[in-house]
Order: sequence, then structure tokens, then C-alpha cells
Amino acid sequence: MNTEPNYYRRIDLPAGDLHVYASDPLFRDMGHKVLEMANNNLQIPNIRYMSYTPDAHVGVGTCIGTTAVWDMEGGYVSPSIVGSDIGCGMRVHVTNLKAEELKDVKLRRKLVKAIEKLIPVENHARGHFSDIRLEHVLRKGLHGLPGKYVPDSYTPRKATSLTHVESSGFRFDESALDRLPEPLWHRSHRQLGTLGGGNHFVEIQTVQIDEGGRSTAEKWGLEDGQVIVMIHSGSRACGGAVNQYCVSEVAKTMSRLGLGTADPKLKYAPLESAAGDAYVNLMYSALNYAIVNRHLLAYAVREAFRDTLGKAVEMRTLYDLMHNYACEEQEGEDRFFIHRKGATRALPAGHPGNPEPYRETGHPALIPGSMGTSSYLMVGSPGGAANYYSICHGAGRIRSRNATKQLVTVDEFASSMRVGRDDEIVVNHRALEAIIDESPQAYKNVDHIIESVVGAGLATVVAKCSPLATVKGV
Repeated sequence: MNTEPNYYRRIDLPAGDLHVYASDPLFRDMGHKVLEMANNNLQIPNIRYMSYTPDAHVGVGTCIGTTAVWDMEGGYVSPSIVGSDIGCGMRVHVTNLKAEELKDVKLRRKLVKAIEKLIPVENHARGHFSDIRLEHVLRKGLHGLPGKYVPDSYTPRKATSLTHVESSGFRFDESALDRLPEPLWHRSHRQLGTLGGGNHFVEIQTVQIDEGGRSTAEKWGLEDGQVIVMIHSGSRACGGAVNQYCVSEVAKTMSRLGLGTADPKLKYAPLESAAGDAYVNLMYSALNYAIVNRHLLAYAVREAFRDTLGKAVEMRTLYDLMHNYACEEQEGEDRFFIHRKGATRALPAGHPGNPEPYRETGHPALIPGSMGTSSYLMVGSPGGAANYYSICHGAGRIRSRNATKQLVTVDEFASSMRVGRDDEIVVNHRALEAIIDESPQAYKNVDHIIESVVGAGLATVVAKCSPLATVKGV
């Protein structure tokens, strides 16, 4: 009898093969609905490959935790396999602080308040970057920012803002921007540098290097006990509006071509169609927005740290990446159009797709846990090629927001945040009821998710990061 744990299975569905990277318990808990959704996705013409990460769970049209691949020639694009928050992703900055310097809970509260002053957390609040031209951001990404918001661009030896990122800016047919309605420009401009609600956050964490990843950690400039800042946000109203407009246009194309599945919410179109081409171009503009938005959030956090702890505080970029996007990728002579919805790209050492600073080691793959639990810094393994170098993007929900509010008590939530103790995880909301739907009890165990990723040979752990304080939007 084989007692070895199983972290991979190929499932033969009526419409094609689904590849699932998850332990047996995690796979059983996914439920039958995720297989129904996969079967619908597999009915999109010419699909080459589809998989689920261990944090996969039901979404709109497509499960979060999906990787779907087409050849560029004859390929398709699906707004449903990108998600409405286009470009949502992670960013980590490394400070020159140690955890002992933030051991005073009163100091952590002071730091959280300073961050709140510079980062609006209310859903409709205006950001503090009105002097930035939105059209420059949409067209050029980070390269569209005024120099004062990229302070390290003037010190090339220390510069990380433009180099230590998955992409500093996507190029596209800028005439597509003419399709965007005027109100969107105003709303998107207002929201630059804002966090958004749901599972978005700014979190102050401390690093614990994994022994197996120590060599990589040292090359990344990480140390045990170091304080880092992890940011999770996306394209705000910009991505939502792009998605809404393009879904309508894609639906018209589907009707004209006689396309469809049992799920009316699953939208897709040929890459070569007018609607498909428009979506790809506008999606790239929203990706540029999302990248800049996280950059500006980090800029604000840096200023808050310096206001609270002094000008000697440094905060260099470790990495920025996306987990809701689709784009062309090349492997050898082959060109693919790869969708990732709630999935993170994790390239191994030596892969040419790594940015230059990480060519030798592989780039950091940033995996958040749920609020109050650990997050992880990982690096891709060569075996990840089997899954087009996709791994998880977080813990993955196990219950809806409404169900969480009904089943989890404030006392349970407070206990998980260690409220009232010296090691309390400080959160900006005084009333935990306001964010109880984001409590750890709403999510899968992130340690189990990471175990599956490592067990499947997709990536390895470089460091485990424990939370010290969290800023959440509403």
C-alpha cells in the first residue's frame, strides 16, 4: 500500500484534462463545483492546458487558482480567467529594521496610524497623488511617474523600483484608451494610491529564513528578524471598468460566433477578434495602473515609516508581481498566451524570463497568508515547467463573507490576532466586526497550501514571514 502523500492528479473531464496540484485533503475539500467550472472552461476552443493550484476555490465564471494556456496562433482570451480586479498582485519591500525595534505594541499602533494618514482605506476616499497624470500611468506604467515618486531612480546602484518587478510597464496599442468613458478617468485618477477593500492589505512582517533557502535569502538581502512590508492591491476602479466594458463587447462576439458553455458568466473571444484585441490592450493598461498603484502604496508606507521612526529608515523593493492577468510568454521556440487567475508565476534560477537582478536565483514569489497568519517568500523550481511555472497566490477562501460573519465570533477573531498581548498583531480597525469576513477562519490553512506547492515540486520556501501589524481597507 502506497502511503506517500499525493500532491498532483490529472482528472479526465468530459471536455478535457484538468491538472490539480493539491494534497488529497485539499483536493477533497474543493468540492464538485470546481470540477463543473473547469469543464466549462475546457470547452473554450483550442485550449492547450488548464490547472488548479491548491488554494483553488469557486469564482465568477472561473475558479480562483486557475492557469489556462493557449498557443498564440488560434488562441483565445477570457476576461473570466483574468478576473475583474485586473493586475491584482503582491509587493514586498525590505527595511533596515529588526523586529526588536517594533516590539512595543504602542509603537506599532503609532506606525499603523501614520500609514492610515497617507493611505486612504475607505472605499470611496481620494488618494494623495493628484499631481500624477493618469494617462502617463496607463500608457507607461512605472515609467510614467514623476521622478520624485521613484526616489531611487537617481541612485542606480541602489535602484530597485524599476528593476525588481515582474513588469515595470506593458506596451500596447494606446488607441484602445479612446474606448474608455470619461467618468472612468476621473474615478481612476482619484483612486491612485488607495488600498481597496476585501482581502487587500498593507502588512508589516518579520522574516524567518528557511534553512533550505538560506543561500537564496542571502543573495536577496534577507536576514532573520528583518522587518519587511507586504502589500496586496490591484487596479481598483480602472480594472473593474475595463472588465465591465470588455465583457459586454466579448459577449456580443460570442453571440455572433455561436460560442458559449453552460455557464453564461464565462466570457471569451478569439485573440484575433476585435473584442479580444481590445480586451488585451485595455487589460495591459489596467495592469500598468495596478503596478503603479502598489508602487504608490509602498511610497506612502515608506513616508509613514520615516515620519514615525526617522529618516534613516530604508525600504527597498524586493519584488512586485501579479496574480490576475493574461499575457504572451515564450518557452524556447513556443509562444503561449497564459491566463493566471489567482495564480502566481514562479520562475526558477536561470530562466530567461527572470528580471536581470534575479536571473541567477529565480525571482521572489510572494504568497500571503490570511490575516493573522504567516506569509511566504518562495522561489520557483525547475519542475514548475509542468504547470507553466504557476503556483498558488495565497490561502484561498473556505467560506463566503456572509457565512464567515455568521459562524465566526469577534472573540475568536480577537484571539487569532492575539489582542491584548504584547505580541498582538495590531490592526487599524478598532472594531473587529468591520473586517471579520477577513478573519483567518475564512481561509484555508496557508501552511497546507505551501506544503502542496513544495510537495508537487513547483517551488521551494525561502522565508516564512510573521505579521506584526496590518492595515486593511473597507
